[in-house]
Amino acid sequence: MHALDDLRYSSNHEWARWEGDRVRFGITDFAQDALGDVVYVDLAPVDVHYVKDRRVGEIESTKSVSELYVPVGGIFIEVNSLLSRQSELINRDPYGEGWIGLLSGVDETEFASLLSAAQYRQLTTE
Repeated sequence: MHALDDLRYSSNHEWARWEGDRVRFGITDFAQDALGDVVYVDLAPVDVHYVKDRRVGEIESTKSVSELYVPVGGIFIEVNSLLSRQSELINRDPYGEGWIGLLSGVDETEFASLLSAAQYRQLTTE
């Protein structure tokens, strides 16, 4: 399991990356490993404001179905459309091509309150 130092993390095992005025997010390497092979991703509608830790979809794997949450509040402006045809991208590249969505209007203080990579590593080893 690896956690990238330039990302922030939620205790629900989502990662977040600040990109200009938006935040890209997805599930962590730890989460995708625990899920097993991802076979389907169902995401909530875009152009809707969600509060932190609000459910925005489900990820189905060969082992189970897990809920997906936004790591910070904001307007869900874009989903990774590749996931509808290539859900395995989440397993292969969770921090890159396997991203889940983009949020706008994110509060910087809320983003800063997410876990650092070191804190997330500690959480996943306890």
